[in-house]
Amino acid sequence: MHTFTFHNPTKLIFGKGTISALKDEVPRFGKKVLLVYGGGSIKRNGIYDKTMKILNELGAEVLELSGVEPNPRLLTVHKGVELCKQENVEFLLAVGGGSVIDATKAIAAGARFDGDVWEIITKKETPKDALPFGTVLTLAATGSEMNPTSVITNWDTREKLGWGHPLVFPKFSILDPVHTFTVPRDQTVNGIVDIMAHSLEHYFSPAPNVPYNERMVEGLLLTVMETAPKLLQDLQNYEARETILFCGTMALNGVVNMGMAGDWATHGIEHAVSAMYDIPHGGGLAILFPNWIRYNLDVTTPKMKQLAIRVFGVSPEGKSDREIAEEGIDRLREFWNSLGAPSRLADYGIDDSKLDLMAEIAVSARSLGNIKKLDKEDVYEIYKMSL
Repeated sequence: MHTFTFHNPTKLIFGKGTISALKDEVPRFGKKVLLVYGGGSIKRNGIYDKTMKILNELGAEVLELSGVEPNPRLLTVHKGVELCKQENVEFLLAVGGGSVIDATKAIAAGARFDGDVWEIITKKETPKDALPFGTVLTLAATGSEMNPTSVITNWDTREKLGWGHPLVFPKFSILDPVHTFTVPRDQTVNGIVDIMAHSLEHYFSPAPNVPYNERMVEGLLLTVMETAPKLLQDLQNYEARETILFCGTMALNGVVNMGMAGDWATHGIEHAVSAMYDIPHGGGLAILFPNWIRYNLDVTTPKMKQLAIRVFGVSPEGKSDREIAEEGIDRLREFWNSLGAPSRLADYGIDDSKLDLMAEIAVSARSLGNIKKLDKEDVYEIYKMSL
């Protein structure tokens, strides 16, 4: 294992009816609250009304920032930062999915920073303070509800960058599976892919001697794969929503990957695509991840062979390690296809006209890969495989 320190201060409040916990949690942080949410689904499904009722009963002064995008934009973050500074906001409450929470984290850091928050996101500056915030989660996907990381898109420069800092752990996160009942099928599928992709990023780690971590990731993947078809048959199946919601949190709250830093190249490769074309993150990962594994079989074969046998049920008899790994990749693709996830960039109308530019953006934004470092040519070839 790699040397590690684990600390996660987020209070997780999980289960049916837990939005009532706002009554106890919000008063600990202040009366002036900025409510952050997305395109209005929380108004249609009643979560907005439930939240506002509690905040009003608490006597909170509530400001609102709506319209956070699925790939949250720097412009929206800037609006939130200005509101916080002008109105002396004391607490932020993110009600929505991972994008809303990611934007809220950037707003929390930017509100206590004298410069442009983009300097923090690009890691040129380090935050010294941040506003406290909590979350009411409405979508199982990113795990942002229990970690200190965030992804923000600068639409002007076509940069989509991940960043993080311990100051932006949520103070609390409320997870009621019922709040995910109205998530449409396509977004549910994208969330399931995102959860599995986080698990796979952990799994393809260069860390030695991590048998327990690997078993935790395998168990998470198996649980998601067993549950996903049941959920897609009945989008209001409470037990299935509950399981997927919990798996989404556990996939990226630091527990399964303690001492096992993952690869994360595929996320960087996808970020360049969604920064250019504004496609759903989970959809992009479904297209790219199997191709990243296949392109890098010189280093991914041992882990993919293990996954193929333990998770995807591949028989090893009479096959080479590489053949087992390749069959495992095929089964991963088949599973995602069975859910209705995209498998080609063409599914989003993306052709080869900007592959070179996307590859340049991907490698210039961050160093790509831990199990294997990728350069621009590598990324370009993975994009070509994904057309």
